[in-house]
Amino acid sequence: MQLFRSSGSAKVPRDAVHHPLFARSYARLSVAAETKAGMGPVRDELLAGLSGRVIEIGAGNGLNFARYPGAVSEVVAVEPERLLRRLAVEAAVRAEVPVDVVPGTAEALPVKSEAFDAAVLSLVLCSVRDVRRALGELRRVLRPGGCVRFFEHGSGGGRAMRYTQRALDRTVWPPLAGGCHLSRDPVGALRDTGFELGPVRRMLMPEKGPRLPSSYCVLGSARRPAKP
Repeated sequence: MQLFRSSGSAKVPRDAVHHPLFARSYARLSVAAETKAGMGPVRDELLAGLSGRVIEIGAGNGLNFARYPGAVSEVVAVEPERLLRRLAVEAAVRAEVPVDVVPGTAEALPVKSEAFDAAVLSLVLCSVRDVRRALGELRRVLRPGGCVRFFEHGSGGGRAMRYTQRALDRTVWPPLAGGCHLSRDPVGALRDTGFELGPVRRMLMPEKGPRLPSSYCVLGSARRPAKP
């Protein structure tokens, strides 16, 4: 099966997203979070049981790659930021399953329609420019009945915390955090775009310690409806 689009009109510029300072910071913090914030076990749970062809959208520096189960035949990892993509390529070499890292954005995935059995979203919906369009692209590239695994952060806490999240989103947070938003609702967005939700578990990251505006996370699965 040909996975990638051949149309020149679908070509995505290599630097469609460019946040070099944030990327350096994220690369360091994300590695530390594997143990200090308990992200390693969360990634294992996120990816457990996957098989076939998988597309990972917003792969970052590739920390998921080493955790894909052996039943996965291929991972196409889409990452728009140049530095993170370079780190992801290095991680792909060490992975036990075939991983192809490609440039692209969530809103214009450079792959063929209905080419994947599963998709992985890991801390990416907070930073895409157009959530609805990105999830529309996700539906396009998944086969009917294909599954989505997601781990995202978003709106949570009491009234004061939600107000703080919205205020930060309107001011300093997106420029400082590579376009990230704190008050989005990933579960609602998946539902509104026509995905059938599976089990969803809400959690705090890190589990212990102060509750930050970015602490409110959700781990779950969804499915593209099968054709009648």
